[in-house]
Amino acid sequence: MKKRDKIYIAGHRGLVGSAIFKSLKLKGYNNLLIRSHQQLDLTNQDSVQLFFKKEKPDYVILAAAKVGGIVANNTYRADFLYQNLMIQANVIHYAYKYKVKRLLFLGSTCIYPKNAPQPIKEESLLTSELEYSNEPYAIAKIAGIKMCENYNIQYGTDFISLMPTNLYGPNDNFDLKKSHVMPALIRKMFLSKFLFEDNWQSIKLDLSKNPLEGLHDKSTEEEVLLTLNNNGIFKDKMEIWGSGKPKREFLWSEDLAEACIFLLEKNQKLSILEKSKKKKSITHINIGTGMDISIRDLADMIRKEIGYNGEFYFNQSKPDGTIRKLTDVSLINSLGWKHHVNLEEGIKNMCSLYSSSLI
Repeated sequence: MKKRDKIYIAGHRGLVGSAIFKSLKLKGYNNLLIRSHQQLDLTNQDSVQLFFKKEKPDYVILAAAKVGGIVANNTYRADFLYQNLMIQANVIHYAYKYKVKRLLFLGSTCIYPKNAPQPIKEESLLTSELEYSNEPYAIAKIAGIKMCENYNIQYGTDFISLMPTNLYGPNDNFDLKKSHVMPALIRKMFLSKFLFEDNWQSIKLDLSKNPLEGLHDKSTEEEVLLTLNNNGIFKDKMEIWGSGKPKREFLWSEDLAEACIFLLEKNQKLSILEKSKKKKSITHINIGTGMDISIRDLADMIRKEIGYNGEFYFNQSKPDGTIRKLTDVSLINSLGWKHHVNLEEGIKNMCSLYSSSLI
């Protein structure tokens, strides 16, 4: 890949896309194609075709997707399936039609069966049933993987699917209804701490950045307090969904960006990364740290960083999701990439990002 090559980043405003855009710029890649959703609706086939016909990118990073945590996945099931299928089908197909040199398709480790052997190897895909709470998203992403794989087989394209573990970092989503577990825990813990300290200035700044449903500029403190309580946030405790026992692996988003650029810059064709015992080609690759932590221990690490003294209430009437999904990262490590940001450093960074947003 040359510095002058035209690189299209689909989803450049999101957690992943913004990190990739920043990393490419820092490495001297300046011929970057970006479009907002208002400028280019990736679910619209005609719009996507016209874009590829006009711009003819050399490389494509497909980071655009409808994403969210367990609440969003379980609530907007049809939206997650439809929107992700449409985005993927359009971008992958026209990347082939307009002769893109290499495409990276970003998925998620939720594609793997809920009871997959740990750590999860790439060949575990489609070996047993999925976790129901995020099944529509997983099915959409599996379809994207299979599109890349079969376009490679039929048309000789060089399309690679990257399956990152749970991501966090700059531009993360702190919306309590749509966020993933780490930003949700951080925000809830800060808000509970603010309540204990009677720090209404910080609470109002938080709500002005990320409004909660039912509140507005003229809401009274009593109304705000009731809404926070309804979201599991109290002055002396906070709710955490599930038992706290499930384990999750976390990857700093800028580490994923480095992995993407690492694979884009590889000279050899990577469309068939390895052969499984069944001689089935594998075109997806895990990106992670190879280390996980329970939700309970994660909450304790965040508590320590924030200085939170309240209690945790684990609401076991809420779903846990998959009990464990630790990735086997031996394949990407064997190619020469490894993560840099450890979890303790990442949590410190995230808490700092949240605090600075209230200034």
